[in-house]
Amino acid sequence: MNADTIRACDGRAPDVFRSGGWVPMRQYREHEAVDFLIVGAGAGGATLACKLAEAGFSVVVLEAGPFWRPLDDFASDELEQQALYWTDPRITAGDDPIALGGNNSGRGVGGSTVHFSMISLRFRPEWFKSRSRLGYGIDWPLTYAELAPYYDEAERALCVSGPVRYPWGPRRRRYPYREHEMNAAGLVLARGAERMGIGWAALPLATVSAPRGLSPPCVYRGFCNFGCSTNAKQSALVVWIPRALGAGAEVRDLAMAGRIELGENGRARGVHYRRGAAWRFQRARNVVLAGYAIETPRLLLNSACRQAPQGLANSSGLVGTHLTTHAGPGAWASFDEQIRWYKGPPNMAVTEHWNYTDIGKDAPGGYAFMSQGPLPRAWAQLVASSRRLWGEDLRREMLKYNHMAGLVAVAETEPRAHNRVELADQTDQYGLPIPRVVFSYSDQDRLLQRHASRFMSELLGAAGGRDVWTSDDTSHILGTCRMGTDPAASVVDRDGRSWDIPNLWVCDGSLFPTCGGVNPSLTIQALACRIGARIARLARRGEL
Repeated sequence: MNADTIRACDGRAPDVFRSGGWVPMRQYREHEAVDFLIVGAGAGGATLACKLAEAGFSVVVLEAGPFWRPLDDFASDELEQQALYWTDPRITAGDDPIALGGNNSGRGVGGSTVHFSMISLRFRPEWFKSRSRLGYGIDWPLTYAELAPYYDEAERALCVSGPVRYPWGPRRRRYPYREHEMNAAGLVLARGAERMGIGWAALPLATVSAPRGLSPPCVYRGFCNFGCSTNAKQSALVVWIPRALGAGAEVRDLAMAGRIELGENGRARGVHYRRGAAWRFQRARNVVLAGYAIETPRLLLNSACRQAPQGLANSSGLVGTHLTTHAGPGAWASFDEQIRWYKGPPNMAVTEHWNYTDIGKDAPGGYAFMSQGPLPRAWAQLVASSRRLWGEDLRREMLKYNHMAGLVAVAETEPRAHNRVELADQTDQYGLPIPRVVFSYSDQDRLLQRHASRFMSELLGAAGGRDVWTSDDTSHILGTCRMGTDPAASVVDRDGRSWDIPNLWVCDGSLFPTCGGVNPSLTIQALACRIGARIARLARRGEL
């Protein structure tokens, strides 16, 4: 870990390492209002907690899951690491129900960055004005130029390892750490891309390629889609949380937020949360929701009251709506040579050709695709579910494991109002209504996925692959509390501040008006850095 790192957890206050030794984490009293109470300790919440604490605000973070200890809790065991995911009851519905779990959720301090694949890509600049510039989607209330300095900040904090000159997007400063050595699975993508005449690059990754403080360089053990037991992965748990604690923030793990309390003055007073066997209440001058695209709208809807019978921040009726996901069509092939794709991070090479090329697609939108490196259990699950192979047939297919290579896209989907998160009649173990997630692809979504499947299959063939087959999946979920410039057409403003309740904020992937064709983690952290800077500026002006 970094020099300011975490030592303990399990419902107890962790210690913080500062020069001179370990010191206890600061703890705030519930009856005393803190400046900011943040719900969720993932990419958005952990980053914002760091920025606000370092700006001098008193900060408490509520996290539903445990405070992980990487060296003790992260085993090299695919089954054991399922504990990192949010597996509380949820209902999934629609024409194309989204699978919920490891591919789009996290439970614990660090959120899904604990088990993310470390991909650190920026949005294409035109996506921030996709309606105006590209003719589809909806414009963001920000421009790329406004977010670019915060992309820089996030990349420096994460010590992203990447190529000297990344071939897509505007020129920018070089990545902090050199790119990782390419594995054989990545070289398959490279070979196919070169034969098809498109560009490729080493994938920028938030895992260090050289020592950083107490983080050793990546040892390419292949368990990156789980908790990194060596701390090479620069997750929110490793990067932002230690800085937040060192600046005086408190993180309360195993604390499930249930309801935001609204005062008679129309401002949020604090949050009711369950910790242990009791419901508790933490007062706050400002409340920030960073529970991601399902739990954030769920909490707003669960907090309906006399002043806001349809849920908090919901005068527009848009809380929970315009859910997007990244479609993940995959293409897979066998090769004569040994690939041994489990060696190294699961994604090491990328092409964004179809993110930056608008001619030649039969649908609007974009997608990047990356080389793959699934571990055996995950690969067996994919083969069994996609090809309906069982028993001896599945065993024979698994014998090809070391000779396989594949590509998976991160493809845009349209923001549409009827794709949504709503409350079901059923309740969970806390007595709270559980979320119902409704999703259906549009015709344009399906066309884009077919384009991706066809192109990736052709590329694998060009690289020497045979017996090519395809699969379907989804990954990240975004939207549901989108930001904008019009209170009637958005939930929050360009700073993540609720139009309805001036001391209620959102800082996570639910802010995204559109999802883009790249993994969202870096953009979430850049937005959090910007929102932290904006809040500090508003405080100096007396506008909080």
